Amino acid sequence: MPTRPLAPPVLRLIWQERRISRADIARRLELSRSTVSEIIEELLPTGLVAEVGAGASSGGRRPIVLEFQDDAFHLLGVDMGAAHVSVALTNLRGQVAAWEEARHPVREDPRGARKVVGRLVEACLARVPGAAARLVGVGVAVPCPVDPRHPDVLSEVVMPAWGGRLGLGALAERLGVPLLVDNDANLGALAERWWGAGQQVDDFAFIKVATGVGSGHIIDGKIYRGASGIAGEIGHVAIDTNGPPCVCGLRGCLTTFIGTKAMVERAGALLREEPHGALAGRPITLDGLVDAALAGDPLAQQVVREAGEKLGVAVAGMLNLMNPALVIVGGGLARLGDLLLEPIRHTVRSRSLVASVAASEIVASALGAQDVAVGAATLVLQAALADLRRFPFAAARRGGSP
Repeated sequence: MPTRPLAPPVLRLIWQERRISRADIARRLELSRSTVSEIIEELLPTGLVAEVGAGASSGGRRPIVLEFQDDAFHLLGVDMGAAHVSVALTNLRGQVAAWEEARHPVREDPRGARKVVGRLVEACLARVPGAAARLVGVGVAVPCPVDPRHPDVLSEVVMPAWGGRLGLGALAERLGVPLLVDNDANLGALAERWWGAGQQVDDFAFIKVATGVGSGHIIDGKIYRGASGIAGEIGHVAIDTNGPPCVCGLRGCLTTFIGTKAMVERAGALLREEPHGALAGRPITLDGLVDAALAGDPLAQQVVREAGEKLGVAVAGMLNLMNPALVIVGGGLARLGDLLLEPIRHTVRSRSLVASVAASEIVASALGAQDVAVGAATLVLQAALADLRRFPFAAARRGGSP
């Protein structure tokens, strides 16, 4: 196992560039060539790096090119939403090798949710031969604030049935790997930063709209969590003090207007007034509402437009306060595209400082439904590239090279 303190930055540079020579590493990191060669000799047996032939010569001997091995190890990302569980098995480049998902009342049934997580994890591992032996860790996204000092502690206000504990330690122990936990919107933001619309942006916000509403913030290239992990709870910003009560104890929170429950109820109320259209005669779901809006149904589009206007009020305040360069909308409503984004943009233009609007772009996530689970896997990757002891090198050698 690599023991030199400079091994992580060397490996991270190889990962970043994908292919690079020893000489270029030495030049980029301002290290001696002998130091770089010694580090590479430690990295080669791990399987993370391979020599893949000679590169172009600038006059002398052709340099040997080093390539990062994306498939040397695997990562698991678990997205526990309020009403679903999704699991992604990825390689070291965020590419999904296996995907499993299931509907489940996570917020109300912790015991059942833990079983679903375990079942989907095992199903993903079974689909990729040798993945269990080359597993680096499990990242878990949860639909509530997470204090980084106590990541296994869940908010009893948001998830009262869980008794304040995540309780997935047995799963990590069975797999023999560490388990990392963060808020789902934070991990959506991390996925966008590494693989999505935020790759070249140091300051942006990711807003997840699903059962509830949350936001993750990247500031100076890093997730901003606040003093106790509560930063980004945009869903509990009160936009109408006379509005309906929220589970958090406040009234008129954003979630009470644009979460799944609120939008389904709004569609139902409109349907009672005009009982016709694509949503008539069947149970209303968020997916069905989105499908109807995309198909041009006027009632569904009205619900979406109203939701976008409400979200725009909160986004306008955020722009004035934090001035991000980009706002990325993800979650179940992201596939609406401009049907949702245009009402947000219109409201933002009427409620924000001109300078903050001019500096910010509002777009939909390009990562789709896998964004948060991939972000959870990326949390593990980020930790492993910073501390190579997290890689299970011995197990990988026993299992053979990928």
